[in-house]
This record gives sequence, C-alpha cells and structure tokens, in this order.
Amino acid sequence: MVDDTPIVVVGLMGAGKTSVSRLLGKSLGRPVRDSDEYLRERYGATAAEIAEREGTEVLHAREVEHLRAGLAERPAPIIAAASSVLDDPGARADLKPALVVWLDATPEFVAEKIAAKPYRPRFGMEPLALATELHERRAAFFEEVADLRFERPATSKHEVARAVLDHLPRRKP
Repeated sequence: MVDDTPIVVVGLMGAGKTSVSRLLGKSLGRPVRDSDEYLRERYGATAAEIAEREGTEVLHAREVEHLRAGLAERPAPIIAAASSVLDDPGARADLKPALVVWLDATPEFVAEKIAAKPYRPRFGMEPLALATELHERRAAFFEEVADLRFERPATSKHEVARAVLDHLPRRKP
C-alpha cells in the first residue's frame, strides 16, 4: 500500500520550498505542484506581476486555489505552497490531513533570495523589511500547521529532504 498523504512544504518565499519539494518528489516518485509554476502556467504571470496588475488579494486567492487543487489531486503530490495561504483560516484547516513541512528561514536569508529574484513580489517594501514583517506576521500560523520544522539555512535542502523521508512510514514490500 502506498501512502497517499499529501506533503505540503511551507515557508517564506526563498526558503527553499521548490528545491525541497523537487527532492521529495523525485525520491517518492510523486508529482510536484509548485505555486510559482502554477501561477505562470494558469495565469501567464509571476506572483509579482499578478500582485502589481491585479492586487495582493487576487494573488493570494490564486495561491490558495493552487493549494486546494494540489490537496485534492490523487495520487497525492508534493506541494510547494505560498506562505500567503496560511493567512486564510480555511486553507489552514485544509492542511490537517497533510504532512506539513515548515522551512523556517531567517529574515536575512529570505531577504537575499527576494532581492535575487525579480519574480518574487515585494509589495512596495525593501527585502529585509518585507521578510521580517512576513516572518513576524505568519510565524504563529506556521507553528499551527507544521508537523515538521527545519531551520534554514542551518539545515540544507538535502538534509531537510532526508529528514522528511526518514519521518515517513516505511513502505511494505
């Protein structure tokens, strides 16, 4: 019997969600559903472009849409979810049956990643101020939903993936 529990990787933008999700997907033979890729494929725009053109509320609604689509999919994928989904109490409730992996990145680490990638929305803020504000606003939500927590960058993406795999129930032949 194959475990069909969705695995959802959460954390601030730049924490390494996509990389960890791809490592897990490859190891488990599961599809990976990434929020950034979903937005580009479905709406033809990056998160930053959607936020600028249509507003933050539209962006965040589409990110919740991505999460819910992934949670409903079978076989269960690995989902790299935008941190904004945690602002929605219904989306947090939707995560209950999933294994939620939190990549808890320092604001300084996240700020570097925000600055390096133009497709990441800045919401009119400097990267460090944005990363600090998002971390402070969402930390309690991450705590609420996370089954596993890893500090980034202290724990490498490969170490995170290995620890998640070790946490999963062993498959029976």
